[in-house]
Amino acid sequence: MLKGRRILLGVTGSIAAYKAAELARKLIKAEADVTVVMTGNAQQFITPLTFRTITRRPVVTSLFADPASPVPHISLAQWAELVLIAPATADTIARVARGRADDLLSALVLDTIAPILWAPAMNTRMWENPATQENIQKLTRFGHHWVQPASGELACLEQGKGRLAGLEVIFNQVSDMLVPTGPLAGKKVLVTAGPTREPWDGIRYLSNRSTGKMGYALAQEAQRRGACVTLISGPVALESPGGVECILVGTAKEMHAAAMQVFLQTDIVIAAAAVADFKPAENIVGKIKKNQMPDRIKLEPNPDILKEMGAKKQHQLLVGFAAESENIEAAAIAKRKAKNCDLMIANQASGPEDAFAADTAQIFCIDREDSVELFERQSKDAVAGLICDRIGKMIKLEQ
Repeated sequence: MLKGRRILLGVTGSIAAYKAAELARKLIKAEADVTVVMTGNAQQFITPLTFRTITRRPVVTSLFADPASPVPHISLAQWAELVLIAPATADTIARVARGRADDLLSALVLDTIAPILWAPAMNTRMWENPATQENIQKLTRFGHHWVQPASGELACLEQGKGRLAGLEVIFNQVSDMLVPTGPLAGKKVLVTAGPTREPWDGIRYLSNRSTGKMGYALAQEAQRRGACVTLISGPVALESPGGVECILVGTAKEMHAAAMQVFLQTDIVIAAAAVADFKPAENIVGKIKKNQMPDRIKLEPNPDILKEMGAKKQHQLLVGFAAESENIEAAAIAKRKAKNCDLMIANQASGPEDAFAADTAQIFCIDREDSVELFERQSKDAVAGLICDRIGKMIKLEQ
């Protein structure tokens, strides 16, 4: 249920640190990707080797522990989808509430934009102390989440509130935060991304400037929303999104074969790839010498994947992309109709708003009634969220 979800587990200096090992094991068993960060005091109670053995990942213990990663608090903060601090001591809570960043865990919490979930463990009097409660209230205002400690016998043999919450309780809250229940949850989503390369001779090919960033952002966003995502990607310089089945192809013919193989079993198709419209009619073996270059290259059309899907779709919701250099809205409306798409996303393919090879995009969204909505220029990750929001609304209307 947590397959591929990236969880950073922060372990602090509480006697309950040994329970974090079993928590890590539960998360790994649910197929989450878990990286453990330990404070210096946590290592007095349990060794990093224990967590490394459980997670099969390096355990990070210091701002300067890994020469290969000189700024781990930034790389880990960007990697994490959820930061879970269990057990969390009163001291760690206080440090973060005051914006301290003089150890790895507090610096990471200060830097991340991922949701943060605390599972405190401490003596009852420390838990009830007004300073601790004030710090908790402050972090709650900042949007942090909490698993309330349990009551029972404490390490000091006293009775009271302060025990680390049950591991099943923590695990369930992690699941609630990471496994969405929205309209995309459980849907089978096919995303195509990137360019295709159409060989001319042994080293040359026809292609375009697509980097695949938009398609990869859409695949990751759909996966975050609980969809089962298959990403068919042309040649790009991007890492495969976590939790996504990735099929790598080179040519339009290969992308067509891969896409049509899974199309009929798919609920939603997001065709973000920039598929080459034409390919050289002849694929020459070896390299053509410069003095043997022909005056013309004969081209022939590639399969129109989007049009074929539009003709064959049954229950599928089909989202197409249109890259245009002029008359964007009119061209996108015409393409939506011609390809029988339920939604067409249009963007600029030249000029100052050019979306190719950029980290940001301004898009036009055209629905079945050909109404047009403009999404102002913003990061492609944010645009992916808006597109998935729109898809979710369409799903709800059909239910």
